Amino acid sequence: MEAIFWSVEEVAHRAKQFYENGIRQEIESGDNLGKMIVINAETGEYGIDQTGVETALKLKQKNPNARLFTMRIGYDVAVSFGGASERIVE
Repeated sequence: MEAIFWSVEEVAHRAKQFYENGIRQEIESGDNLGKMIVINAETGEYGIDQTGVETALKLKQKNPNARLFTMRIGYDVAVSFGGASERIVE
């Protein structure tokens, strides 16, 4: 499979589209809140785990050229340095 050359912004945009257009409704629940989701920006395939590392490794093993994007489920930031991360309220 050939590599797809997208900017960081394009990878983020595509992954967030997958998240908002279907994934969010499936996974944003009590058990998953605060966990990390890693999304393949090309295919929409995703995985969830505590840190995102295991999922990223699995997705990269399937497709070494995958463009991955990681988010913290239910929060507006993945990590916070010196501050608090706030929950998304909708």
